[in-house]
Amino acid sequence: MTKYETVIGLEVHLQLATRTKAFCGCSTDFGAHPNSQTCPVCLGFPGSLPVLNEEAFNFAIKVALALGCKIQDLIKFDRKNYYYPDLPKNFQISQYDMPLAYDGFIDITSSGQSKRIRIKRVHMEEDAGKLMHTPGYSLVDYNRSGMPLLEIVTEPDLGSHEEAYDYLTKLKAILRYLKVSDCDMEKGSLRCDANISIRPEGDTKLGVKVEVKNMNSFKNVRSALEYEARRQVSAMGSEEKIVQETRLWDADKEVSNSMRSKEEAEEYRYFPEPDLVPFVVDKRNIENIKSGLPELPEARAERFTKEFAMSEYDAGVITSDIDLAEYFEESARLYKNVKAVANWIMGDIMAALKEKTISIKDARITPAGLTGLLTMIDSGAISGKMAKDVLLEAMDTGIDPKAIVEKRGLSQVNDRGEIEAVVRSVIAGNEKSVNDYKAGKTNALTFLVGQVMKSTKGKANPSIVNDILKKILEGGV
Repeated sequence: MTKYETVIGLEVHLQLATRTKAFCGCSTDFGAHPNSQTCPVCLGFPGSLPVLNEEAFNFAIKVALALGCKIQDLIKFDRKNYYYPDLPKNFQISQYDMPLAYDGFIDITSSGQSKRIRIKRVHMEEDAGKLMHTPGYSLVDYNRSGMPLLEIVTEPDLGSHEEAYDYLTKLKAILRYLKVSDCDMEKGSLRCDANISIRPEGDTKLGVKVEVKNMNSFKNVRSALEYEARRQVSAMGSEEKIVQETRLWDADKEVSNSMRSKEEAEEYRYFPEPDLVPFVVDKRNIENIKSGLPELPEARAERFTKEFAMSEYDAGVITSDIDLAEYFEESARLYKNVKAVANWIMGDIMAALKEKTISIKDARITPAGLTGLLTMIDSGAISGKMAKDVLLEAMDTGIDPKAIVEKRGLSQVNDRGEIEAVVRSVIAGNEKSVNDYKAGKTNALTFLVGQVMKSTKGKANPSIVNDILKKILEGGV
């Protein structure tokens, strides 16, 4: 039986976080009333002329440099010609044979193996409008038309759906650190198309390429590519011909469906954009952008391992998101036990963020609030169990943990005399458990501790409770 291997290339479309569109002065604010952010340029009115957005261009250079790309000496734009209702000009300003940048890479670790994914090209273009379909008719919103996009295209170096997922996760982290986009897939700021084919293991010739679209999350990218690889292998096993086409992913049914035959570049009749003259990039501008590049995820992770004596794993998890990394770093400056900070962030905080589907920026507990909570645990003011409840309330309400503890009267009881009185009362009322403990059944102690905690409504210091119980039961008091 023939064994097949998967070959995947990804095309990521990134909306750049500029205030205005790629070639006009219209606002890029999300969620405005349909067709309220348009002008003759982005609507393609006769006689209107595009002007390149300088900030978008500099953002594009920034991304290209961070991905290790070479920048073209001469920059030109091209017209990609096709008709569709969401494209008012009947062409898209893009770049064809001379992309902004080329020959970059991203190193990923997938399934424990390191691999370099080559970046074929990075080029600028404008977005199309948005079609909304309802039974019987369709509507179009041109607010998105002309939005500044950056397309990042890989070589066919990805060998599985997991590698694709890991590549996208790493790329998104880099882009967020660069602060060139919010990378919000729900808003369409980050979109991904995939080209996937299969071939017999060991072959070097590429198979028939299928493009998969409509994947609105990294999870869907992973699921769609896994499904499509299985579909193509099954087709080959049934001697069914695989055709070059574009397929749409149906996330509800978890299947891909044929949309149209795949176009070749020639069908778009590319030609140089006559209203945007070619220009030479100022080398000083490139050097200025390069010198201003921020610390990227890998560099920050390496620094964290050295500066905070963190494990590579912990540093990798925390630096995978810029907001999380900045939250941790500020917390670590305020509290001496860095390991405890990392454990709370990677444990209870990240679990709560996942459950609420929010980011650390949306959680309403500040680094000062978190470290104040940890300080209260250290001082014995509250127990670790209490702290977990206080943390969740602080994340929901934004109230400082100290204020929550005071308001709810959660301060831990540390007075030995007060605790001893409760312990003696529990011992007197649980003769069987006392005898079980003296007979060697150590689990009985756990029960007695629980009864003391119940009597004190969880406020007694557990370590003091244990200590007093043992001393009394073993005849030490």
